[in-house]
Amino acid sequence: MHFISHHLEDYATQHSENEPELLAQLDKETHQKILQPRMLSGHFQGRFLSMIAKLVNPKNILEIGTFTGYATLSLAEGLRKDGTIDTIDVNEELHDFQRKYFNLSPYGSQITQHVGSAIDIIPSLDKKFDLVFIDADKKNYTNYFYLIIEKMNKGGIILSDNVLWSGKVLEEIKANDKQTIEIDKYNKLLKDDPRVETILLPIRDGLTVSRVI
Repeated sequence: MHFISHHLEDYATQHSENEPELLAQLDKETHQKILQPRMLSGHFQGRFLSMIAKLVNPKNILEIGTFTGYATLSLAEGLRKDGTIDTIDVNEELHDFQRKYFNLSPYGSQITQHVGSAIDIIPSLDKKFDLVFIDADKKNYTNYFYLIIEKMNKGGIILSDNVLWSGKVLEEIKANDKQTIEIDKYNKLLKDDPRVETILLPIRDGLTVSRVI
């Protein structure tokens, strides 16, 4: 769901940085070959992720939810020359698609793919992170936060996608709607946890920026 009109979003996109050609190709092939292509970050959000990454200039990035790698490559634009990205996705079938585009980019050797449950993989990563992007199964957002918060460097940024959940967070939440319940719980956690300061932005389906204090 988009919370501003398509005309206004198109204007914002047109007056933002151009989409890199490789990412335009990735976007096109995702729409041609991959189920649920709407999960792709896309031009506008991708440029936002790139800008945040360039401002942070991270040594280590963690991405939870790779999909076809559009956000991964957007975030990689801000990496230090000796930086790394660990990206986790449960869908093994997308591994080779992701790797093709990673290797076509200048960042292929800096990106490590992990296939499996992020709940299991995150504790095995022996490094501190400067930037984290959470865009995976919504039921585990709170679990992801508790796993990563102790692995964050002070001043690090946690980005969380889909936090407005098509506006369902504004409606009366049904008892069996576990995903919306979790998103609402997660949003309250980010607002109240003293370890982070947070701003929720109505970009696409909602994007939270949390800074580790």
